[in-house]
Amino acid sequence: MRIPDETSDQLAVKFAVLFPHLDERQRRLLMAAEARVLGHGGVRAVARAGEVSETTVRKGVFELEAGEEPLGRVRRPGGGRKRVADLNPGLRPALLALVEPDERGDPMSPLRWTVKSTRTLARELTRAGHKVSADTVAGLLREEGFSLQANAKTLKGSQHPDRDAQFRYLNEQAREHRDSGQPVISVDTKKKELVGDFKNTGRQWRPAGDPVPVHIHDFADPQLGKAVPYGIYDLEANTGWVNVGTDHDTAAFAVESIRRWWHGQGRAAYPRATRLLITADAGGSNGYRTRAWKLELARLASETGLTITVCHLPPGSSKWNKIEHRLFSHITMNWRGRPLASHEVIVQSIAATTTRTGLRVTAQLDTNIYPTGVQIQDAAMAALPLTRHTFHGDWNYALHPQPVPTVPPPRAPQTPTRQWDQTLLTDPELTGMTHQQLDQLTTTLAPDGDPQRGRPPRLSFPEQVLATVLHMRVALAAEPLAVLFGSSRTAMHRTLLKNRRLLKTHNIAIPPATTPPSALAVLQARVLTLTDESNNMIKMTCQ
Repeated sequence: MRIPDETSDQLAVKFAVLFPHLDERQRRLLMAAEARVLGHGGVRAVARAGEVSETTVRKGVFELEAGEEPLGRVRRPGGGRKRVADLNPGLRPALLALVEPDERGDPMSPLRWTVKSTRTLARELTRAGHKVSADTVAGLLREEGFSLQANAKTLKGSQHPDRDAQFRYLNEQAREHRDSGQPVISVDTKKKELVGDFKNTGRQWRPAGDPVPVHIHDFADPQLGKAVPYGIYDLEANTGWVNVGTDHDTAAFAVESIRRWWHGQGRAAYPRATRLLITADAGGSNGYRTRAWKLELARLASETGLTITVCHLPPGSSKWNKIEHRLFSHITMNWRGRPLASHEVIVQSIAATTTRTGLRVTAQLDTNIYPTGVQIQDAAMAALPLTRHTFHGDWNYALHPQPVPTVPPPRAPQTPTRQWDQTLLTDPELTGMTHQQLDQLTTTLAPDGDPQRGRPPRLSFPEQVLATVLHMRVALAAEPLAVLFGSSRTAMHRTLLKNRRLLKTHNIAIPPATTPPSALAVLQARVLTLTDESNNMIKMTCQ
C-alpha cells in the first residue's frame, strides 16, 4: 500500500514542530504510533517524514507492542557508547602528569615550555598512545578540579622590616597636620601617555560597526610626543590638580607641579597654613634619594614660607599611595576607549573627571623645558635647611623656609658673622647638650664602641660620637660631616650607621632641633670652602 505524498508532508510538518520538545525515546514512540495508524507501509513513510532510519521506527513499534513501563530515561542503564576515560584507564593519569605544576611534573616533559591548551594536550596524549579529542580533555580537566587561571599578583617579595611602622608614622603625621588645619597632599606621576590617534584601553558606546580608527603601531608622534601627568591630591578637600608636562619627568617638574597647585588652589583653600605635608612614593622624580627633589622643595619652602614635611611610602608599596585609587583611577576610567589625540583632549578629559563622592579635578598644560642630568654637589646638599626626623630620617624630613643657595654654589661664599673654629663642632647650640653631657655620653658608649673598626681614615671614638650627634641633631648628612672631620664619605656613613645602632641599644635618643641653629651657617660655609679648596687641588694635580 502506497502512502499518499500529502500524508507524508503532514507528518513531516508535525514532526518538525514536536521533535524539538521531545527526547530521543519520546520521538521514537511518537513515530511508532503514527506508523501503526498508517498500517502497511507506515514504517517507511514515517521514517522518510522524520528523516530517521526505518530501524529506529521499528524499534519504537516493538516497544509499544511490548507494553513496557516508562524507563524515566532515554537509554537503558549501561546503554550508549562507553567514555574514553573508562575504556582507557591510563588516560587520566597521563593527562594529570602533563598538567601538573612544573616543580612536581616531569622536567623532561615536552610541554614544560609551551602553552598547555586542550588541543596541545590532546595532541601530546595521542602521540603517547591515548587517542582523545580536545573536548574530552577539557571535560576531564574540569572533573579533576582544573579551570583556566590567570596569573595572580600576590607575591610581595621581600619588604622592609620597618614597612608597617612607616605606614603608622605617616598616618600619625597626616592626622596631626589635618587636625591642625594644615594641608596634606599625596603626589605622584601618572603613566606617560602617547599623544595622537593611538589605541586607548577600554570601550565606549558608539554605533555598531563604527569604532574609532587608530594607528596600528604605537610609535610616538615626533611632533606631539608624550604627555606626563603629575598629580596632586588634597586628602581633606577631595580635590585633584594635574600638571600635564610635555618634557621630562624630573624633580624640578614635580616641584613645579606642587608650586602651581599651591598658587592656583592650595593657598586659597588654606589661607592660614604654615606647614605642608607631602606623601610620596620612595622612587621616581620624587624619590627619597633624589637630591634635586630636596633642593627644589627647599626653594619652594623659601618662596611660600611653608615648612614642608615629606613622608615617603616604604619601598615597594606605591600601590597604597592615596592618589592612585582616589584620583588616577578615575581619570583612567573617564577617558577609557578614547584616543588622546592632542594635549587639549588630555587636559579637558582630566578636568572633566568627577565622582559621586564629590571629586573635583583641575588640569593645566605645562610646556616648560625640564633638562635631565642636573648634578647637585655635596656642598649644596649640606647647605639645605633640612631637618631629618628621628624615625627613618631618610624617609621623613622637613624643609624650612630659609634662603637656599644657587646651584652650583658660589666659590666665594659670604663670610658668616661668626668665624670658623674646630671647637664650634661641640657648641651646645649644635649638639643640644653641654660639654659635660657630651663627655658623659661618650663615656657611656665607649665600652661597646670599637674605634679601630672600619677602614682608614679612622676617627677617634669621641669624634665618632660627636659626628653622630650632629647627624641626628641638625641633620648633617655623611657628605658634609666627612668634609668637616677630614674623613671619607664611606667611612663616615659606616660610622653613623654603627653609632645609631649603639644609641638604640642603650635606649638613648638624640632629639632633632626644631629649627636650624644659627651656628649651622658657619658649618655650611666651612664645608663650601673646604670643597672648593679640594676641587682646586684636584685641578692643579691634573694639570
